[in-house]
Amino acid sequence: MFQMNLCRFNRYFTTNSSLWQSSSKSLLEKLRKKTGYTFVNCKKALQLHDNDVDKAEAWLKQQAQALGWSKAEKLKGRITAQGLVAVMVNKNYGALVEINCETDFVARNKTFHSFAETVVTSVVNYSSKLKNSDTTDTIGGSHKILLDGELLKEISTEDGKNLSDHVALTIGSVGENIYIKRALCMNVNQDLQLVGCTHPAPVHPLPVSFGKYGALLAFKSSPPNKLLGMQLCQHIIGMNPSKIGHPDVDAPNKNSDDESTLIYQEYLLDPTIDVQQALLANQAEIIDFARFEVGEKQDSHETDSDDVQVKEPVKTCG
Repeated sequence: MFQMNLCRFNRYFTTNSSLWQSSSKSLLEKLRKKTGYTFVNCKKALQLHDNDVDKAEAWLKQQAQALGWSKAEKLKGRITAQGLVAVMVNKNYGALVEINCETDFVARNKTFHSFAETVVTSVVNYSSKLKNSDTTDTIGGSHKILLDGELLKEISTEDGKNLSDHVALTIGSVGENIYIKRALCMNVNQDLQLVGCTHPAPVHPLPVSFGKYGALLAFKSSPPNKLLGMQLCQHIIGMNPSKIGHPDVDAPNKNSDDESTLIYQEYLLDPTIDVQQALLANQAEIIDFARFEVGEKQDSHETDSDDVQVKEPVKTCG
């Protein structure tokens, strides 16, 4: 009888131990997938918090942020030549943000992309609370303001932290120096349309788009034509115009290959016409635009903390 009970106990213990190990493994995989942290750290977090995934995740983030602040000090000054441009448009509000890191490997990392989404979302939320009088540049119902890296650090995020906290958290996770270089906020009046895009075009561009290049465009058309706006954004990214231009003020360049005035450039999607002809055909008018490129320098004196030159376009003839 004793031998029989002992066998039953051993089977019970072995079965329950296997179930516990299976459950723990499932929780470990879930936490690893959710946070992106190593299996070793995720296992330690679960052990410390009795397999409570939420508490384990919170602990991991606290540890990562604390480690991130320490790493940030050590990595400070290291060159951040890679990165991405993030673009987001929410109704009449939009933002372009350039975020830099050390390597292209991290620039393609999901953790870095998640951080970039937090940054651009927070910047759009920040811009939606600004009054038009707070903006530095107003053109025909389009209002914009450029934010430098120091100001961006203090912007609040939805979780009650600020962006500098999230920088530290991400540094702790990816192990590279990270710098939010600049952001441009744009909002438009109700009679205008605001669109944005990046290149290379992402597979899933909404609600945030990432790329090496990005553009925002304020325009109007009758009827509203978002597709045209996106195509013009692609043109701005590809052709890098310096201004919109006006036919009564600006003359086309004698060499079309060197044309930098937007309305006189060959339309990227139809080289048989120029941008001005495309606008006239669609009863459209470009009001304002902005373009970011990762790592671009506006002049030889620009540093990482300097403001980037903002384009000052003139209206087209519509």
